[in-house]
Amino acid sequence: MKVVVGLGNPGEKYNGTRHNIGFAVLDELARRSGGTKVGKFEGQLLQITSGGQQTILLWPLTMMNLSGRSVGAVTKFYKVELSDILVVCDDLALPLGKIRFRAKGSAGGQKGLADILRVLGSEAVARLRVGIDATPEGWDTADYVLSRFKSDEKTVVETAVCRAADGVVDWITSGIEHCMNRYNSSQGN
Repeated sequence: MKVVVGLGNPGEKYNGTRHNIGFAVLDELARRSGGTKVGKFEGQLLQITSGGQQTILLWPLTMMNLSGRSVGAVTKFYKVELSDILVVCDDLALPLGKIRFRAKGSAGGQKGLADILRVLGSEAVARLRVGIDATPEGWDTADYVLSRFKSDEKTVVETAVCRAADGVVDWITSGIEHCMNRYNSSQGN
């Protein structure tokens, strides 16, 4: 069993914000696979099969900074190994639309990811970061990540969400090393 966690904040007012790009990637995967989300473990779950591999898509419904509670409950219940978890989240350090896989490491300032790493007790959790651009001059970072994409950014974001969803499928079937080699280069991103 694999678990793919999309990070975001619950509620209509957060839909379409930069901070919810993890939710957007999982929404794209759900659209492709069909099925119905089930509310459990302080989140929404959708079980899919990709390449013969059973996978749970998890949208934590705690606020972003408490995502570890939901992830911890799911991984404990399903007895999921750390190597079978992928977290999809926004990244201020990446240009808009760029995606980057990492096998492990620090949270890099992403508080939802930091909470997950704290709850799981390890930085050895794969992540897929989706670039949302750096905070513009004169903006507060909290306000920026909770802002919506501008109309001229939407095409780039839609392409990135689809490419990230493709990357998640590749991670499920081929693993993190394959994804780092395929998606982290400057070509095609």
